[in-house]
Amino acid sequence: MAKRKQRTGAVQPQPLKTQKRMRRAKPICSCSSPRFTSSGPAFTCYEQDVWTEIAKFLDGKSLVMIAATCRWFHELVMEGCIWRYLCLRDLQVPAPRHPAAFDWKKLYISSFNGSHSYMFRQPEKHIDWMRIGAFFLESSSVLITERLSTPLKLPKEESVQQMLESCGSCVLNDAKPGIWIADLQLVRCPVCELNTCDGTMQTLDARHIELFLSEGYQDGSWEYELIGIQDVKKHVEGASGAIFDVKHLNDTSTSAVFNLNSWVGKANDWQPKAVITMHAVAVNTNLQKNEGLQVKYHVMRAGAGGEVVSIRISQQLL
Repeated sequence: MAKRKQRTGAVQPQPLKTQKRMRRAKPICSCSSPRFTSSGPAFTCYEQDVWTEIAKFLDGKSLVMIAATCRWFHELVMEGCIWRYLCLRDLQVPAPRHPAAFDWKKLYISSFNGSHSYMFRQPEKHIDWMRIGAFFLESSSVLITERLSTPLKLPKEESVQQMLESCGSCVLNDAKPGIWIADLQLVRCPVCELNTCDGTMQTLDARHIELFLSEGYQDGSWEYELIGIQDVKKHVEGASGAIFDVKHLNDTSTSAVFNLNSWVGKANDWQPKAVITMHAVAVNTNLQKNEGLQVKYHVMRAGAGGEVVSIRISQQLL
């Protein structure tokens, strides 16, 4: 019985010195790039596709860290399809029918590096801002308005100024389709001199995703132009602004903008609020006692007579 236990029992432990010699005798295993793995079935012929799919679950910062590890990963991570996927995923918008000609990695960086339009053109402004998100313009016709009441009708007047004066809205028929990024800009600078400061102002600032990478914007040849002014010379409960894709004005998702109780906040809540849907964006700030607002509408075009690539709706207290 004792002999059987010796044959079938557990291995007898080695002395401590013997264990140390065995540990020292083990070979050192080095890591190598998947491309140059020569032994063992660690990676199949689909290895690059596998790593591409893994990369799609990461954020931009993590991808840059991976790319810094070796040349193989750098070449893989720099693939445009990965950055295109990340850009559309994080902005939560569908893929455009006509893909951008720009580098998707650069588009991702310009969308998520904390930059906004005032940073580029007016850094001296006392600006607080918040990123609202991204929406998608499928058509070139957009409705811009400072009113969020329903039913919302498309103005039929001939000029932009006539549309604004009659109903506080206007239609632009030459906006650039694609992904648009929306920010809320706030000017609050009580320490400034009145003649050098815009005062208290709220701006819904929307731009096409390609704007910051365009040469015309970078060299300053594309400027904002004032297309209309509307004066509201009476007390208003809140300052609002919205941009809608006309083609999707009656969509179920767009109706969420008009459900004010779900996002505007209570009457004594003075914090700015925003809502974004697939084809629309809106902002609102509840106001205390006031004497009215001056609403300004600005657009930026891609050169003389070009498509509208940026829209601003600003409200300033009178």
